[in-house]
Amino acid sequence: MSGLERSILITGGSVRAFAAEYADRKYPKIQALVLNAGLQFPNGVTYTKDDVESTFAIKHVGQALLFHLLRQHLAEKASNVITASGTHDPAQKSGLPDAEYTTAEELAHPSAQSATNSGRQRYATSKLCNVMWTYALDKRLIAAAARGGERYTVNAFDLGLMPGTDLAREALAISPWKWKKVLPRMIPLLRRLVHPNIHSPEESGIALARLAVGEDVTGVSGVYFEGTKKINSSVESHVVGKQEDLWYWTVKHVARDGEELRTFDSF
Repeated sequence: MSGLERSILITGGSVRAFAAEYADRKYPKIQALVLNAGLQFPNGVTYTKDDVESTFAIKHVGQALLFHLLRQHLAEKASNVITASGTHDPAQKSGLPDAEYTTAEELAHPSAQSATNSGRQRYATSKLCNVMWTYALDKRLIAAAARGGERYTVNAFDLGLMPGTDLAREALAISPWKWKKVLPRMIPLLRRLVHPNIHSPEESGIALARLAVGEDVTGVSGVYFEGTKKINSSVESHVVGKQEDLWYWTVKHVARDGEELRTFDSF
């Protein structure tokens, strides 16, 4: 995960370089594509070298670009998994500020007012984008399959809170230490006292692998999973107008010319 995160922080061109190298090496078709990257930036708005707000760039824009570039390398019934989070849903009371989607353009280039939003709020909103983009892509895949075209699946996955990862490495000095060294030893207690959806990276990894390649989920698409369970995502994630705003802004932003735009938006 960290390698992809770092490359997007440098430039979206790094994603293109990876995709080009992948094509050059002539690997077998991709059976399962997992898009998983994310960081929190608690100390004010930061931007990538592509001039996109960093949380949104890492968690959504770079991942969407990678999907579009690797799409031609997907197997006939490839599984695509987008890692999201329960933090996108205010009803789950995760402790993060509520996600709030206005437009994709506002997330990419915050106004003076939205720039004052906390980094944790921007993180929750980026997770909402993951779920909305999953639904927007699934709708297009359903239409493509009906015409005899691509038959991929795509699902959103909440891996839960995972103490011990590098998620908090941009936080203040003491927070990463607690996150990396103390909280992983307290997972059973945290599940009882805080929230049941707290896991070790190993536990979440097993659930993620099952969703990506498990026989029992073959053909399942357009679903939000919390671990191994199908659950409802937030009310806002189902707003079609917001899904479409995100989809069209994204393809227009990541496409480098008209031909690529037509390719990215053709299903």
